[in-house]
Amino acid sequence: MYRHLFKLIWNKRKQNFLLMSEMLVSFLVLFAVFTLLVYYYQNYKKPMGFEYKNVWLVNYSNGDKIHNGDSLKLFYETLKREIRAMPEVKDISLSSSNVPLTQSMIQNGFFYKGKETNNVNTYQVDDSYENVLQMKMLEGRWFNKTDAVTNTVPIVINSSLKEEVFGKEQVVGKIIGDDKAKKQIIGVVADTKFKGDYEASGMASFSRIDSSSIHWMGKMLIRVTADAGPAFEGRLYKKIAGYIENSNVEIEHLINKRKSINYFALVPMIVLSIVSCFLIINVALGLFGVLWYNINRRRGEIGLRRAIGATGRSVASQLVIETMILATFSLIIGAFFAVQFPLLNVFDLSTGVYMTALVLSIIFIYLLVLVCAFYPGRQAAAIYPAVALHEE
Repeated sequence: MYRHLFKLIWNKRKQNFLLMSEMLVSFLVLFAVFTLLVYYYQNYKKPMGFEYKNVWLVNYSNGDKIHNGDSLKLFYETLKREIRAMPEVKDISLSSSNVPLTQSMIQNGFFYKGKETNNVNTYQVDDSYENVLQMKMLEGRWFNKTDAVTNTVPIVINSSLKEEVFGKEQVVGKIIGDDKAKKQIIGVVADTKFKGDYEASGMASFSRIDSSSIHWMGKMLIRVTADAGPAFEGRLYKKIAGYIENSNVEIEHLINKRKSINYFALVPMIVLSIVSCFLIINVALGLFGVLWYNINRRRGEIGLRRAIGATGRSVASQLVIETMILATFSLIIGAFFAVQFPLLNVFDLSTGVYMTALVLSIIFIYLLVLVCAFYPGRQAAAIYPAVALHEE
């Protein structure tokens, strides 16, 4: 039977080639869509690693800058004490520009034993940062005042960076960097999804703000009580704007920043989904049209098969199997290209993401072909032998 089917498919190779091309392109687009879906879903399932609710982001400029680093640090410590004294404030922290749930990014290399690990997100924070965001310490400790007088620069890394560089080793106390800039790991925090629900946490390193880096700070993170409202926001704005003269002050809420960054992450997914929907509709219409055309052209053949004893079910199965074989040819070619993505590490995603997307794409194409071939197959099965042969 299958030999006969392959012969029929080969005899109509020109018509089938266009149909196979449509299914191949649809499969590749679906593979891209499912890759993004699986990647986003895996990231979404992971915990945020920090608490963004009731955290406000204050953007400010230094205004008339104090040039001495120690004096500027004292200046901000005084401001933090005054803000912390407000009843609605639980804690406050200075931060570098790459604060959570924003598009700002600072990346550097991480050196250990002559090996460099790239694309490490680097954050400069102060001692209250971990408490403001309620991050989870896995090993060691967070920064405190004693770190200001150490011989080495203290840093805290996240679990992804630890796993990438050190594996299962204990890392607290390890010295990294070179002779000119030695750093000591004092703690490990859980991964934090600072780029939103759908993006991976990535590797991260936290260093303590000192007098040399205080000049570049322009962000504050403030944890407030649940009842803090517009009235308090107005008082907070006046206090900061009055303390830092000639400064542009803007207050934002991290809960709103989370919504914005999630929408931004979903834009590629929406665009690809629209494109794939158009392709799927075209493939479905093409399948219906080709199968309907084949039934009308092969009414004599179908009538003859029914006349010599073929059942309607076998006639319908033949048309469905023919279409499934065409889909299989397209999927074999498509799978060949799809497996190159994990082999070449095209988008730096895990192999499991690609393999899951590949399986989902194959299942979807087969289901689409099966649904599109089912109704024309039933129409072919309903042809009466006498009517078909009479028309011939």
